Amino acid sequence: MTLKAAIVGTGAVAHLHAQALTADPRVDLVAVSNRSGERREVFADRYGVRGRYTAHTDLLAQEDLDLVVLCTPPHLHREQALDAFAAGAHVLCEKPPALSLAELDAMQAGADAAGLALAFAFQQRTGTAAAHVRQLLESGDLGRPLLAQCQTLWLRDADHFAGEHRGTWDAEGGGTTFSHGIHQMDLLADLLGDWAEVDARLWRVDRDIETEDVSTATVRFTSGALAVLVSSVLSPRETSALRIDTELATIELEHLHGHRGTDWRITPARGVDPDRAARWTFPLDDEPSGHAALVRGVVDALTTGSPLPAVATHARRPLELATAVYASATHGRPVTPATLRDDDRFQHSLRADVVDARPPAVP
Repeated sequence: MTLKAAIVGTGAVAHLHAQALTADPRVDLVAVSNRSGERREVFADRYGVRGRYTAHTDLLAQEDLDLVVLCTPPHLHREQALDAFAAGAHVLCEKPPALSLAELDAMQAGADAAGLALAFAFQQRTGTAAAHVRQLLESGDLGRPLLAQCQTLWLRDADHFAGEHRGTWDAEGGGTTFSHGIHQMDLLADLLGDWAEVDARLWRVDRDIETEDVSTATVRFTSGALAVLVSSVLSPRETSALRIDTELATIELEHLHGHRGTDWRITPARGVDPDRAARWTFPLDDEPSGHAALVRGVVDALTTGSPLPAVATHARRPLELATAVYASATHGRPVTPATLRDDDRFQHSLRADVVDARPPAVP
């Protein structure tokens, strides 16, 4: 079975999808769309794509597709996904998945009603090292998780925010928590499970934008583990980092946009049996995280009729966790999943109150 695929949006992340799709003999990348003619043509020429369209609606009307990959900003995902389902195509959507929980639920409802798959590109969950750590935590071999740190320390300068609609609630949906921190927050939640409570603050420390440029949060998971989250666009030495302290070991990961086995480390606690610690060694056959592994898993499922892999589902958990950061900061108190279910405002928007921490200008 050969899947006919199309990519909507031809920005930087679309190249990662195109490379993965064109490398898979089970996929035929037949069309792309982008409002910018120059970008569309350069992209299509690079990957040998025949169908070239200005609008996704024209693409869907003219092409008989099995899979549509959305590489567009999050405020377009709901409409484009529903249009793809109406045309009979499965959808693989880049993150952030949607501007709100209500939009994400509408997308999933559209997929379910059409009997089609809705997958998401949270590629930080992929890779053999992440799978190894996940298995160790699920088996209990590392003991109970106790404390975690999750840092997304990136740099986006004034020139970045000079771009059209950058740093605005309407176009981007949220600030660094939503646009950047959600990557590592998703990996953390994938390893530690469901969250129970979030206590957070949002800050505008330096950038002249509507949304936050820094956020801080404390998260309690249903397991009892506690985590401290920091997201930033003010950090010259950029890093994405996780640390999980369990009863028997410390798990550490530091990378930027993708990880492999050498980016991870497990340090046994004092007194741990060496034979037990030897079981924690990372596999020598190391596949890095990335879109290639994620796209392959989605294609595997679609070509065999099997369920989507876990690495491409469960988008509600990271979006709910990010939403809780915005809700807690605005309400000024911890929030729970029940709080969000009853809070209609944050079901439909992440727009939140942000504290401007910049000092007043010197006369």
